[in-house]
Amino acid sequence: MRYVFGIIVFICTLSSCSEYQKVLKSEDIALKFKTGDSLFQEGKYEKANRIFQQIVPKYKGKPQAQKLMYLYSKSFYEMKDYYVSGYQFERFVSSYPKSEKKEEAAFLSAKSYYMLSPRYSKDQKETRDAIEKLQEFINLYPNSQYVAEANTLVKELDFKLEKKAFEIAKQYDHISDYKASIRSFDNFIFEFPGSVLREDALFYRFDAAYELAINSIELKRTAEGVVRLKKNRLEQAKEYFNVFKKAYANSKYIAEAEEMAATIDIELETYSAKS
Repeated sequence: MRYVFGIIVFICTLSSCSEYQKVLKSEDIALKFKTGDSLFQEGKYEKANRIFQQIVPKYKGKPQAQKLMYLYSKSFYEMKDYYVSGYQFERFVSSYPKSEKKEEAAFLSAKSYYMLSPRYSKDQKETRDAIEKLQEFINLYPNSQYVAEANTLVKELDFKLEKKAFEIAKQYDHISDYKASIRSFDNFIFEFPGSVLREDALFYRFDAAYELAINSIELKRTAEGVVRLKKNRLEQAKEYFNVFKKAYANSKYIAEAEEMAATIDIELETYSAKS
């Protein structure tokens, strides 16, 4: 019985494939539309897409074109071809501004860009593009049923940019390029004032300033004269500590930070004794 059942399934599959090939070769665009629609509803998006590609140009200007273009765009989305789906949904929105599917198409276009956003460690051009597209959607459709999801996606993408900037600054600290680390953390703190990584950023900025100061040379000759380089850097590091402690007095880093600050105070006392 299993053998017979297997043969029946095999024959049905062959028959189905044969029918599909006949439709692909047919000149009947109405049959192609109907078959493509049925395949789409069954979740066979690649097969539906192949048929839609054949008939899209032939339906231009016809009443069915709007539905066809929506299904065609959505088939790319379901196939995870987000570059094309983003573009096709944008075309749909501009071509059919009065369509009842316009809002959904605009959202799926923006979401296609979101799906192209890479992990934070890679270049984030697609992430910035996605944020821009999603924000445009939110601005155009503030009462849309998709706004809540769009806001969630923007928040996720924003964090990815924050994480990227934070890790770059932290990497400078890791390789002992403390000047670059301090600059990067300064930029991070300015650009992302509400970041959940702000506590870490303030601490690591202080940590970089501390290492730079402790390992600094005493004096540096400049065009303006001799600068007490180490003293200046110690004072700057202490300022960074004060900013950190004021914002996060109960931080998980506070014990370590206070120990470092105490070392700075001891170093600075030697300058007071000399003067």
